[in-house]
Amino acid sequence: MAPNKSPETSFERTPEHDEFIEKLAVYHQKRGTTLDREPKVGTRHIDLLRLYKRVVDEGGYDKVSDTKGNKLAWRRIASEFLPSSSNHTTQAFLIKTTYYRNLAAYEISTVHKREPPPKEILEDVSAKGGDLLTRTTENYLRPVSREAERLRNGDDDEEESDEEGDAKRTPKEDRMDMDDPGSGGRHTRSLRHNPPQRQLFPPDMPTRQTRQSTGTLPSPQPGSHTNGIYGAGSAAQTIANYEPRPAAASSMKPVVTPANNPAHFRELHLKNIVSRRSKPVPLRGMMLPGTGFPGPNIYLRALHALRSRDPEEEAYALHHLVKISHERGDKYRFDQFPGLAEALIGKTIEVASLFFDVEWEISYDEDAMDQPNVLNGLSGTNDLLQRIKLLRPLNIQDDLLPESAAKSLGMVNEAALIIRNMVMMNENAYFVSLIPSIRDMMVIALSLPYHPTIIELQHYALETAEQLTKFWLLGAQNPLYQSVLAQVDSEDRGKIITSLRALGRIAMNLEATNKLTNVPTKTLRSICDWLLVEDEELRNACLDFLYLFTGFSENVKILANEVNVEGLVNQLVRLLQYNAVAMEERRSNAKSSKSAQPANEPPKLSAAIIEQLVTQEEPERSSQWLRTCFEEDQSGEITQIALWSAYNAAFQETMSGNTSLKQLMPAKDFITNVSTTFPAASAQVHNTNGQPKYTIRGIRPRSTPVDPTTKKAYMRCCWHPPSLLNGLADTRHSTAKIECGEYTSGAKAMWEHIVSAHLKIPRDESGKWLLEQKPDISMTNGDAVNSTTPTKYFCHWGGCAHFNPDGTESAFDAGQHIKTHLPDTSLMHAIHAKHNRTLSNATPLTTSAQVRHENFQPQFGQVRRDYNAPTVPAAQPNPNIRYYNTATDEANDAAGLPLASVLVLRNLARQLGKLSPPEPNPIEIPDSPSHKRNRSESSPDHRRNTGAKKPRLSDAAREAQRENEELEKEERENEVAGWVPRVFSPVKEQLYYVMAHNLTLKHYMAGLFKAIAEGGG
Repeated sequence: MAPNKSPETSFERTPEHDEFIEKLAVYHQKRGTTLDREPKVGTRHIDLLRLYKRVVDEGGYDKVSDTKGNKLAWRRIASEFLPSSSNHTTQAFLIKTTYYRNLAAYEISTVHKREPPPKEILEDVSAKGGDLLTRTTENYLRPVSREAERLRNGDDDEEESDEEGDAKRTPKEDRMDMDDPGSGGRHTRSLRHNPPQRQLFPPDMPTRQTRQSTGTLPSPQPGSHTNGIYGAGSAAQTIANYEPRPAAASSMKPVVTPANNPAHFRELHLKNIVSRRSKPVPLRGMMLPGTGFPGPNIYLRALHALRSRDPEEEAYALHHLVKISHERGDKYRFDQFPGLAEALIGKTIEVASLFFDVEWEISYDEDAMDQPNVLNGLSGTNDLLQRIKLLRPLNIQDDLLPESAAKSLGMVNEAALIIRNMVMMNENAYFVSLIPSIRDMMVIALSLPYHPTIIELQHYALETAEQLTKFWLLGAQNPLYQSVLAQVDSEDRGKIITSLRALGRIAMNLEATNKLTNVPTKTLRSICDWLLVEDEELRNACLDFLYLFTGFSENVKILANEVNVEGLVNQLVRLLQYNAVAMEERRSNAKSSKSAQPANEPPKLSAAIIEQLVTQEEPERSSQWLRTCFEEDQSGEITQIALWSAYNAAFQETMSGNTSLKQLMPAKDFITNVSTTFPAASAQVHNTNGQPKYTIRGIRPRSTPVDPTTKKAYMRCCWHPPSLLNGLADTRHSTAKIECGEYTSGAKAMWEHIVSAHLKIPRDESGKWLLEQKPDISMTNGDAVNSTTPTKYFCHWGGCAHFNPDGTESAFDAGQHIKTHLPDTSLMHAIHAKHNRTLSNATPLTTSAQVRHENFQPQFGQVRRDYNAPTVPAAQPNPNIRYYNTATDEANDAAGLPLASVLVLRNLARQLGKLSPPEPNPIEIPDSPSHKRNRSESSPDHRRNTGAKKPRLSDAAREAQRENEELEKEERENEVAGWVPRVFSPVKEQLYYVMAHNLTLKHYMAGLFKAIAEGGG
């Protein structure tokens, strides 16, 4: 299955952070609460140490939670921890809840030095509000929901709506009744309604009379009313004779309010407080009538379904638990659901009934553990492997299982997968490691007979063992240890790697170390052979096993006697530079005493370059010269007269003797062409002390001229001849001012420049170099006569003293030597570079014969020193140091195969030194293809005793014999000294190379060399 996507981390785990988390965990353990070490808000983990310091700096939890004195404090803190979040209001409450549950009580105890409130009114309740320093059980009222309050008081919806509906419900807005549009009513919305007629003092009527019963009253006529009295008939008479009724006694009762009876309301309030404290709060999650509870959540339902032993319910539970364990593996914990781990284990061991005639049962009753099919649930079954060997396998002749068996096996795989997913969380792994039956489950799964359908189950069992063996100390007779060790001999690569990891992690979290005993010799040899396979994951697993195995001298003794330990050490040394990456450290040269050239002086070009430029026409000639010697620079500036003078001086010598060449362009046109060649350059005039100064701003001279077309840098001539003293070369008082400094277009042009300008070797009529002077012919006898003294040639490239002090008369030797200072541009340069051993391409040495000065050829620019000649105090450039560093982790510490290899080598060096020296064995050295003799027959004592004469040997044979004698002597010394010299002496040069060139393993190599030295190596 695909691995879980790792969430973003917003902090780095430093030693200070780890120490703070451990103190906080101890505090929560004493308090009886649970600490979330890496709480997550959204997709980011919150650094508790950083959050704690931030809130304490603000004054503490109560100060930050004060909404009046410190508004929006939690929102500001949330924006610092979650800068990419858009909803800071919600994130602020989540950050506050994180601090409230993990750090609030710790702050009260450590910062305020007070006793924090009990967890029932702190961690177990919501983070709303503040005032934690003054919170007590007497003054704190637990918040209760409205539905729970109504259920506690025994109220229902009908009474509330009937009796106190007006008081408890918001009255609705009165709306005017109107007829629907298009209805047949008498009135419509488009007409104005007449107001009802006012009738003063209506007569008392016992019953409402209709219009038919009372008759029709005459309507008043317009103009018939006077002074508000309509007409003068019976109505007017009635009004005139009206007398009010006598006042009747009121039947209303006085209303009790807090204003007229405060004592009554105070008494009701106290009764309400007492009733709240006396009535228990309904448990969270309890199914109460009217609460809208839909039933138990998926976690509880899956747990009960799994324990019901009903196939359909089990299938439902396993299906959902697989998804939950994969998606919520970082939060789904076994300790929150008692019995879940035991139910999954019980479901997994049912696989045995598909391949054996047994149905395993886990029992916690000691009286029932004597039965052959009952497993010990208290301490584990120690004789489980013996019981399995006595079982009778079922006759399964096909790779396909029946439908019912396939369904049962699928459910078993799901149960094993759930356990595997959940133990990836350290808390779950520790919880499961305390259940003894988990070891029996893995033994049963790994001991099944071979069948293609159980490979997935066995992989889950091995991955579970990989996470759990670090909590156990497994002996040689432990069934789980034997079962996992047997998987190393499998042909499945995944089983081999996982089983080696599980064995290498045994007792990793315990103080006691586990001694891997009874490992078969075949297994050890296979592990050593797998180190030769180009499989990094397999190699890592093998080295993890060897690191734990080589921690004991008894195991190393078996390894030395049964396995080719020399070959193992050689392969481990090779792995020290596995996937090394070259890194070059550039060192600045010391400041030379040679004075730097002025900034406004262009570089000096060789005659060959000038001859190439002078043939071009203007203005291309001046443009090419400017591009060769100058470059654009906004801050650069040069005077126009200096630029024009440099241009004339560059071509003056070449054009003076050749009238066929076109003259240089005038100064005015040349200055204009500068702006054309360099668009950023401009001619300017400055007034200095009243005098105009004409400059060109925007260009500066190049430190190294380049080819104007390819932009390739030219080569500088480093010919540095010594000064002359009394007509002789004074090598001890040479100065840097007379260095040539001309630039040529390449190595060939540079060689020709040195031969012609410095060595002054002439050419013949055909243009070839006269490397040997032709002697004069005597007219008397025709013999050759040397008319002149032979010329002495010296090499002064960068202070070279190769021909010092006498020089050489051969111009050919001098010319060939000059080529060693120049880059190799021939077609064979790749082969030459491969065979030339230099500081920049050095590789680890494999034999002692390679450590000779002939194999270290000087690189370009490096001087081959003649120690008999007087030294030349010429400053040499510091070479760049090249390192070959290997992989590192997040803390920039060594990691991967190189680290594991050096740790295994260190264990071998420590433990081999404790062993007794090996017995010397005669070493056969081939004398000829058809004859072999041992070492004693070739010794000088043997020849002396037999009286044989020493044969005459050629130089090559004598050299080979000398090397064989040195090798024999070294091997005899190593055998007498002990195991460490015998094993580590052949690879000591390679170890020195790694020590010098691998900065990542430098500290670990120091420990290895210390162990080798203590062992006598």
